[in-house]
Amino acid sequence: MISRRALELATAILTGSFGVAVVVSSLDNGIGWSSAGVDSGTFPFAVGLVIVLGSFYNLVRGVLPATSLASVPVAITPFELRRLAGLFVPAAIFVAAIPLLGMYLASALYIFAVLAIPRHQSVLRSLAMAAATALVLYVVFERMFQVSLPHGALAAALGF
Repeated sequence: MISRRALELATAILTGSFGVAVVVSSLDNGIGWSSAGVDSGTFPFAVGLVIVLGSFYNLVRGVLPATSLASVPVAITPFELRRLAGLFVPAAIFVAAIPLLGMYLASALYIFAVLAIPRHQSVLRSLAMAAATALVLYVVFERMFQVSLPHGALAAALGF
């Protein structure tokens, strides 16, 4: 089980780290004025500062004992954590499979897995939807927009 306080503190630290990364990279791009006008890092710098300040505020609210949602003992129960993992794990596997299998095959396998494995659809219908997804992705991106999606190492090895 995960407490609400731990969840809020972890989120504040994560978003604060992101804000710091934005601020640091903005300093590399330059902030302020140049002969061409506003430097390219000025706006991201300001947004990064807002993110850092908001994260710091959330961190302080999460640490201080108050009658807020942070004092709720349990935010995610084991059942909810299993449901969350049921969404996150297949998506993470899908993203990890794209460089190896390519976007089309990885998408088809992902659609099949999320429909057939938990038995939301029959195997035949899941296969049809998976094939339709890969076909639609191919037609829309490769043919209509003429944008090549990743084909993956498997396609390169097979010579496609």
